[in-house]
Amino acid sequence: MNTALSLSEHGAIVDRIQRHLRLRTLPLALQLFETVDAMARVPGIRWPAAGVRFSMCQLVGQARWLGWTLGATHENVAADSNCGGVMGLNAPATKYLDGSMFHGVWFATVEASRQHQAQMPRVPHGRYVGVVLAPLASNRLSAPDAVLVYATPGQMILLINALQHRNYVRYQFSTTGETACADSWGAGLLTREPSMSLPCFAERRFGGVQDDELLIALQVSHLEEIADGLDWLAGHGIRYPIAPYGMQCDPAIAFQASYAGKL
Repeated sequence: MNTALSLSEHGAIVDRIQRHLRLRTLPLALQLFETVDAMARVPGIRWPAAGVRFSMCQLVGQARWLGWTLGATHENVAADSNCGGVMGLNAPATKYLDGSMFHGVWFATVEASRQHQAQMPRVPHGRYVGVVLAPLASNRLSAPDAVLVYATPGQMILLINALQHRNYVRYQFSTTGETACADSWGAGLLTREPSMSLPCFAERRFGGVQDDELLIALQVSHLEEIADGLDWLAGHGIRYPIAPYGMQCDPAIAFQASYAGKL
């Protein structure tokens, strides 16, 4: 398994995080599979209708907003798209890699378009045939390869503060621009490290991502640290929602409450 938490603990850890952050939708588990037979054994799995194709962000959005346990292979992803390539479900088409696809749409030069694809984080092609998506708390996936958390900027900074509260890491997140799923689930699956993104035009147009939302891909093991950190921060008066103090008020009183004896 890719996590230190047992299957029965997934719901409890989600409840702890939700109590503090009040996320709009619950964390979404994502697991890659090497065979369709293994995917078919996931309890409650459903598939897109025959002949219907979606972008990967649409599939993620369906599982996220509707609470489905949803399986997909490259055959379920928009035809000749780059979507499956980010998760390693297919090799990206030449027209993406040579820059001709996005040239004149997102980029003014073929070279800029080609560099966009060349620098995009992807899961290497060849090992996985499909992905199953399900709310983590549903306990449908025993070994998630990533967990996707959608959050507002205020929720996201406290999530990161919680992740840093005991073992500090200065996180640096990349920005691909369009196809920003490469910065979240692409980089997260590739590196197994926290990977936050600014969701792109397509994720917002097709995937249901809201205008004020960010996305971070995590490992299940990170969630336990986040839950512990949120508990710890709350015990020190740092909670969500963050109450505005006021831009014209002397901050001395607020500082005393947090830093008593240190000023």
